[in-house]
Amino acid sequence: MSDKVLVIVESPAKAKTIGKFLGRRYQVKASMGHVRDLPKSQFGVDVESDFAPKYITIRGKGDLLKELRSAAKKSTKILLGPDPDREGEAIAWHLAHILGVEEQALCRIEFNEITKKAIQSAVKNPRTIDFDRVEAQQARRILDRLVGYNLSPLLWRKIRKGLSAGRVQSVAVRLICDREEEIQDFKPEEYWSLTATFEAAKGTILAKLQRQGDKKIEITSQEQMNLILAEIEEKPFYVSEVKKREKKRNPAPPFTTSSLQQEAYRKLGFTARRTMMVAQQLYEGIDLGQEGTVGLITYIRTDSVRISEDAIEESRSYIESRFGKEYVPTEARRFETKGKAQNAHEAIRPTSIEHEPEKIKSAVTTDQYKLYKLIFERFTASQMSSAVMDTTTVDIAVESYLFRASGSVMKFPGFMKVYIEGKDDDTKEETGLLPEVEVKEKLELKDLEPKQHFTQPPPRYTEATLVKVLEEKGVGRPSTYAPIIETVVARGYVLREEKQFFPTELGEVVVELLKEHFPEILDVEFTATMESKLDQIEEGAAEWREVLRQFYSPFQERLEEAEEKIGSIELTVEVSDQECENCGAQMIVKQGRFGKFLACPRFPECRYTKPLLEEIGVPCPKCDGAIVLRRTKKGRKFYGCANYPDCDYVSWERPTDIPCPQCKTLLVQKESKKLGTRRVCLSEGCGYEEIVVAEDGEEMEQKEATK
Repeated sequence: MSDKVLVIVESPAKAKTIGKFLGRRYQVKASMGHVRDLPKSQFGVDVESDFAPKYITIRGKGDLLKELRSAAKKSTKILLGPDPDREGEAIAWHLAHILGVEEQALCRIEFNEITKKAIQSAVKNPRTIDFDRVEAQQARRILDRLVGYNLSPLLWRKIRKGLSAGRVQSVAVRLICDREEEIQDFKPEEYWSLTATFEAAKGTILAKLQRQGDKKIEITSQEQMNLILAEIEEKPFYVSEVKKREKKRNPAPPFTTSSLQQEAYRKLGFTARRTMMVAQQLYEGIDLGQEGTVGLITYIRTDSVRISEDAIEESRSYIESRFGKEYVPTEARRFETKGKAQNAHEAIRPTSIEHEPEKIKSAVTTDQYKLYKLIFERFTASQMSSAVMDTTTVDIAVESYLFRASGSVMKFPGFMKVYIEGKDDDTKEETGLLPEVEVKEKLELKDLEPKQHFTQPPPRYTEATLVKVLEEKGVGRPSTYAPIIETVVARGYVLREEKQFFPTELGEVVVELLKEHFPEILDVEFTATMESKLDQIEEGAAEWREVLRQFYSPFQERLEEAEEKIGSIELTVEVSDQECENCGAQMIVKQGRFGKFLACPRFPECRYTKPLLEEIGVPCPKCDGAIVLRRTKKGRKFYGCANYPDCDYVSWERPTDIPCPQCKTLLVQKESKKLGTRRVCLSEGCGYEEIVVAEDGEEMEQKEATK
């Protein structure tokens, strides 16, 4: 036997990076994730024997395990380095069992970043496997199996084959269904606003009606507005109060898994899955040329905002040299992790502040650069000085009414020089400098603009807002949000349209069935409590079998009741006007992962399907066909001619039937948060645009030709 040390990590990319940090004495291999699991084809849990799990070697891992056993026999020591979380601990435990490593052996190494310093420190300080963590992960796995492998067959028998129900995914679908119900039940309420334009000695002021006497005013009808207008007509307006103050704004903490997913969606348009895939690549290692392969960011599955003292000091030195001493706060910023976060790891940050985004740009892909830049800037900003703004509030009185104007100007940008956190709503801060006015100064009223508005229903969830609410309610763990979202879309329970989630009829039916017969499975509080119990197992404060016993006994009773009470549920079948080209049957509309399509009702005898073409009411500019909405294999929308392949017209933007006034080409419609809705000419060298502003239900157009 040689004196080799065998190090086993999860992925080949990680193994390659770590191998370069260790000497020839170390052999680094990858387990390719899990090596043992519960069987897919069986229940795999012996409930009668106190929930004993039946683990088997994952199919396809036989040759890999043979290779690992061979390497283990030739090594004097085995070090297990899967990810530093519950799942990683369980993988280490399974590997130890397969390779015959003793339970109390110092075999487990843990690192939060893949850098030379961190890896060398980890191999010098191995520990024993943490069985509390292993049991917490085992309890989660068995709990999900108890729910999924009992509920899913019930759905197959009562609704249709191929459905699944999961402990956390079902709650996510319920949240989307509940929000849709709120929207459908929403009744708009009328309200009015009143904006006044005043001329002061030193400039113009726009102010909004805020109060009547000591109460905030609420105007709910035109009659009420008319009474107010009549009451203040030709009355004197004067400045009743001027408040000036310095307002400080502090930076957001560095990223957790959840906040990274939300911000990458807001600023980059990345799905949670795409964010985690790219972040994993940055964590595992990027070849930086002369420097070699380096992990650019710390561990990506974390709910902590804690930062190491070394990283704080490194960032403060960088900020001072890059921006100046005034951008470094007197005391280093240390953020507190909220709620029931495990706080086991640091926040997500660059492994070295010297790896500026522009310096590594040539070594990474476009997606890697965008996400790394986001992480780098968020971390850097989190350690910078507060932004300082001078804010002014002017109160203007007339009779018993009070109008208010607010403005702010940047005095010192601080962290905002580098990064400003995104928002899920469109609220805007009032900025701009107000003219100097004095208390009791009389103002000349130039205009009064009353406006009618209607309250809006709550918005549908986007990926960012769904992740946010799952985290706030303690449902699942941030590392599970991406697979949860992909699963509920893939199963056809929800649709992702225009970046918003809509429940399908199937999703609503499944949620109603589970609500009635398994209320605890869909109860947000119950699911969050179960997460807390898993945390207690990890902390050694709860016994994993007892947690499963408390759950399973009442769950089993409900299963038996549901089997008797629930009859067969028929989903609405939408029949189309098109015949199957194979057998002549009238085709039906079905819901798939990427929207609706036409299918033969005689499935599985006849498997003919075809796309359901959705016309948008615009003629093809190339032929006499109709423009229809289509989708790529990945589900992205585009527009093409119904006569394809005879006509090859295609556009990513929605075509309109409005010709460009400059070159007569049909305009396309573009949507953006910053610029709103625009109609644009795509002809080379034209550049014509019209800005379409929808306000209070009426569409107005402001046209402009751009170079």
